Amino acid sequence: MDGCAGVESARPHGEAGREARQHARGDPRDWQVPESAWKSLLPTVERLDLPDMGDAHVIAAAIAGHADCIVTTNLTHFPASVLDLYGIEAVDPDRFIVNQWDLDALAILTAFKGMRGRWKKPEATAEDFASILETRGLPSTAMRMRDAASLI
Repeated sequence: MDGCAGVESARPHGEAGREARQHARGDPRDWQVPESAWKSLLPTVERLDLPDMGDAHVIAAAIAGHADCIVTTNLTHFPASVLDLYGIEAVDPDRFIVNQWDLDALAILTAFKGMRGRWKKPEATAEDFASILETRGLPSTAMRMRDAASLI
């Protein structure tokens, strides 16, 4: 999938994607999946062969919310053999942000500029920001950030 409207289970990695979607779609509280919507799906999801049954609620929320993907650093807990049944894909946060960047670069750059602007050290450079992203497991995002440094 090129881009995903999905359930996020990775933090802080998903902050840029979250901010970009908020910018594009309005208040994220308007598109969160209420617990009552996914709890009824738990018995069905709990019958699936999951590596960690503690993640069943994430899949149930993704199904109830009609998500295209689950953004997570723990891809092994969300096997394609299970997610394919529901048309959902597990996506690494770095790939998710790059996909969002490809879909709407302005929204992503606006989100990153806002994030950088909230740093407690205003003297931090765009390279400092990219380095932090890279150390947090977002190497492709960091590379794009370096390419766009003059814009943030």
